[in-house]
Amino acid sequence: MKKLIALLMVFSLLLSFTACNKYNDISENEQPTNPSAEAKTELTMAYTVDPEGLDPHRTAAASTFSVTNNIYDTLVGVTPEWEIIPRLAKSWKISEDGMSITFALREDVYFHNDRQMKASDVEYSFNRLKDAESPKARDYANIINVEVLDDFNIKFSTETLDVELLKNFAYPWTAIVPEEAVDNLKTNPVGTGAFILKEWVPQQHIILERNDNYYGDKAKLETVKLVLIPDATSMMAGLQVGDLDIIPLTGDQVTMIESNDDYKVLSKPMNAVQIMSINTDNEILANEKVRQAIALAINKDEVIEASMFGYGDKIGSHLPPTSPDYYDTNDTMEYNLERARDLLKEAGYENGFEIKMSLPKNYQLHVDAGQVIADQLSKIGINVKIELIEWGTWVSEVYGAKKFETTVVGHTGRLDSYDFLSRYYSDSQDYISLKTGEVDDLLNQALQELDVAKRTELYQEIQIILANKLPAVYLQTPHTLLGLNKNVEGMEIFPIDIYDYKTVYFTE
Repeated sequence: MKKLIALLMVFSLLLSFTACNKYNDISENEQPTNPSAEAKTELTMAYTVDPEGLDPHRTAAASTFSVTNNIYDTLVGVTPEWEIIPRLAKSWKISEDGMSITFALREDVYFHNDRQMKASDVEYSFNRLKDAESPKARDYANIINVEVLDDFNIKFSTETLDVELLKNFAYPWTAIVPEEAVDNLKTNPVGTGAFILKEWVPQQHIILERNDNYYGDKAKLETVKLVLIPDATSMMAGLQVGDLDIIPLTGDQVTMIESNDDYKVLSKPMNAVQIMSINTDNEILANEKVRQAIALAINKDEVIEASMFGYGDKIGSHLPPTSPDYYDTNDTMEYNLERARDLLKEAGYENGFEIKMSLPKNYQLHVDAGQVIADQLSKIGINVKIELIEWGTWVSEVYGAKKFETTVVGHTGRLDSYDFLSRYYSDSQDYISLKTGEVDDLLNQALQELDVAKRTELYQEIQIILANKLPAVYLQTPHTLLGLNKNVEGMEIFPIDIYDYKTVYFTE
């Protein structure tokens, strides 16, 4: 599935910048301290949503990738600063016409079953990623040929020019898997990564064990135990009594952490957007004036305060402010109840109407935002009936079968603006799209435009169209907030939905 997420964090506009700068200072200015010989080597971290299996080619759930990134490897990786770096591929070369890319693979890589990884495994993995059972298949449809040149060199060719092709090999769903193990990858993953799955008790915990045969720098941690704790209060209690070393924080917990020298906070704006998705197949919601009225009736500051305790940044379109292609469209549909009522009247709904809002109950951020929006829309006569559903149901019914009227969810983890925005093709078959086709040509042009400045102009034009046409109401970019034991070092936040435990360690 596409760019879906699980936004879990929290945050007032001014306060967010203040907090962010402060916390980034913590991670950037502190000098790394090497672990002592007596330092702990067993990390315990809380998480809120169980993975949807551990097969990277058969899910789109961020909850899966935050785990599998440590079990499997991809051809290239990405740093917290968005730099593309070698991983399984030690180098790569893009053809002069930009239509193909050839990777030279490392020759010292072995799967967890002790078989050497070769180019044929890369070929198999990408063919599997592109098959009918893969939720990411459409993202890689432009790759029309995968050619094994020899055991350690492989070439990918595209049908049309994709100027950002290399970035597509960094996402965790492009993991390389061994063919002989694929039948059981969902529960028994076999990768090449720095950690091996030792135990997974669904709805309880996951234990990862260091892979001592890893080709790169060995992890400093011997084990990583991930404990499922959906409740934020219980997580905080676990951190305070020493049962947990890292927890995701809610905004109201930040003050508790920062005032105690035993802990520290790691914070960064997410590469993500939280949106209120609208099904434009619905007769009422197909009316552009109705969608604009909804947008004008939503006070985003209140939404951010209620759902993220102020730790979020308002957005007006479908790119986060951290994107180099971001264009500020916040003034396009500013909060204005009087104008909202006028538009409803012009649309023929002066007396309002009723709509359903399907919210993923596992994600409090989205539930809280949805409840605030429902209250706000009642002020212009729109009665929102909220239904809380399990994440799996949300994925299959809302995202997959498009059986919804409105929902609130997040989209995250893309390195290229095209990948963020391509769902708006009129024929995308995504759960949201812009069926009028006004961005189709612009997306096509952006995909093939080699001039970075011109490509940015195209993306800005798309953002302006979306801010006016509103196939979704664009709410905020939340911040990631983690609370850490003071002795934990090396934990970082990436622009895609991954954690990397390989570099994490204790100082004592």
